[in-house]
Amino acid sequence: MSRRPGTPRLLRQLNDRAALELLLSSGPLTRADLGEQTGLSKVTAGQLLSRLEDLDLVAVVGEQAGGRGPNAALYGVVPSCAYVAGLDVLPDRVSAAIADITGEVVAEASVDPNSHDDPARLVRSAVQKACESAGITVSRLRAFVIGTRGVVDPRIGDVRFSFDLPSWHEGVLADLRRDLDVPVTIENDVNLAALAERSHGAALGVDDFVLVWTGVGQGLGVMLGGRLHRGFTGGAGEIGWLPVPGEPLPTDVNEPQSGSFQRLVGGDAIRGLAIAHGLGGGPATSVNPMGTAGPVDLAGSTCSVGDYVRTAVAEGAEDFLDELAGRLAVGVAAVAVVLDPRLIVLSGDVGRAGGTVLAARVEGAVARICPSQPRVVVSEVKGNPVLRGALVSALEQAREQVFSETV
Repeated sequence: MSRRPGTPRLLRQLNDRAALELLLSSGPLTRADLGEQTGLSKVTAGQLLSRLEDLDLVAVVGEQAGGRGPNAALYGVVPSCAYVAGLDVLPDRVSAAIADITGEVVAEASVDPNSHDDPARLVRSAVQKACESAGITVSRLRAFVIGTRGVVDPRIGDVRFSFDLPSWHEGVLADLRRDLDVPVTIENDVNLAALAERSHGAALGVDDFVLVWTGVGQGLGVMLGGRLHRGFTGGAGEIGWLPVPGEPLPTDVNEPQSGSFQRLVGGDAIRGLAIAHGLGGGPATSVNPMGTAGPVDLAGSTCSVGDYVRTAVAEGAEDFLDELAGRLAVGVAAVAVVLDPRLIVLSGDVGRAGGTVLAARVEGAVARICPSQPRVVVSEVKGNPVLRGALVSALEQAREQVFSETV
């Protein structure tokens, strides 16, 4: 293992990075405050700030009134010193967002996925639209993270399989990097939702937790020791395939709807459960944006599986909620007895629609069948959790680049 000697250059780089991260997390600081919180002398802190000012990484953003003498200058990170992009790719919508180095979202845009057959052209269209809205060029992006359904192979960073997005396949990543000339990363959408939950949601600062994504499809984001666990092939978290007693085992692993747990809590299962409890008007007759048959309410309009759960919560349909919680508890308990996480977060269309009402029922149901008895909560991420997670991941990459270029 190679070791870098403690040269003055390296020490300056470490001090610069510590100062920049402190300014991002704590907001504008005076030279004295920066020195006190980093342990640097006032002279060293002043030299550091001058160096970062020359690099256009920090600037004076205000003053702090004190006692005698002139007011102290407040320094902050220059937001425009770097930008990142995040993308959420769905069969019916592609959403893009641009954030500056502080994490502030400065623009969002969406495009119709049917506008292009080629993923690289589709992504370029979305990110160019978002960049134009932000008033920057694509070349100013330091990192670009794309969230997509399916299995992303961590060994090569490419999509290995996606049922909903058949045009996303091995080789797409190379096309994107060549076409955009920007560092591009593709990540599983549920993994990104877990990153967002740890940075901005119910799992803020929690190192060991799992995010259970429940909706038309099922997924699992696993955070262990503060790091995402993707598995050797990227298949960790494909909870829809979990074998469930009483449910048939799949006969064709290329058919994602055939997994046992998917059959128990997937879109078709929840639709049937809702109809059985009087929350629906009969078999589905239309197609939702996911490309699959969607549940139809009494008025004949298509609604999502989350709509049924929201209706159940609003109407106090306790029998429906209890049965749904019992079904979800089968998957949650299986995860808990293997990983023993500190926290389990319910997300996705069903999890968010059920809110604290469903989360409390799942926690109770798990406690009856699982010795570890984990705490179960609902997601607290605002807006699109996948897009938010993509920006979190992109910012980590961009800050690593920018903060390592100070000397």
